[in-house]
Amino acid sequence: MSTLLEVDHINSYYGDSHILFDVSMRVGANEVVALLGRNGAGKSTTLKTLMGVVRPRSGRIVLEGTETHRLPPHAVAARGIQLVPEDRRVFGALNVEENLVLAGLTANPRWPVERVWEMFPRLQERRRSRGTDLSGGEQQMLAIARALVRGPKLLLLDEPFEGLAPIIVRDLLGICRNLADSGQTIVVVEQNVHAALSFADRVYVLNNGHMVEEMSAADARAKPEVLHRHLGV
Repeated sequence: MSTLLEVDHINSYYGDSHILFDVSMRVGANEVVALLGRNGAGKSTTLKTLMGVVRPRSGRIVLEGTETHRLPPHAVAARGIQLVPEDRRVFGALNVEENLVLAGLTANPRWPVERVWEMFPRLQERRRSRGTDLSGGEQQMLAIARALVRGPKLLLLDEPFEGLAPIIVRDLLGICRNLADSGQTIVVVEQNVHAALSFADRVYVLNNGHMVEEMSAADARAKPEVLHRHLGV
């Protein structure tokens, strides 16, 4: 498996607060990596650092051989990384289709909207509804679809199942599995460990800003005591 993303000893801060300590990880092409840890472990900060929202003070991030850790978020996005943030950030005044069209304006290549409707039939039903009129689950579908429209090389999902009804989680899990089966490279941060492990290939565990475990998802499922030690799950 070829390496798509390499993260080498990054140190990230919020002001004077040191959040990530020499964090290293790798993501192979067409691989799904789950990033697990307790609340406050640094998971979301890791994704924001990969996206360029937080700039590391030291270390390197390399996407397909090109360093990205000094780039602003729009330049990182142009190189093929898309972040679906925990708070979704859909444009509430725009309808579903307008959100998707806007996202794809500068994308090359970009998904045709018909491909989105095929993957998210509920969004097709709601294509004329404003973002503010969508349920939480529909907003999450739109947030993911908006990222996919840009044809990302790497999709970053930050707590995609948080606060959603079980039936919506089931539907979104099915979409994530389909994406994984189609070869989409994904890094997912998720408190629902069992959901994340159901479609991940490998697992990293963060604890207080330090990377403390790396294992296959199969090993994580077979040795729950390892995750329990770090996560209490």
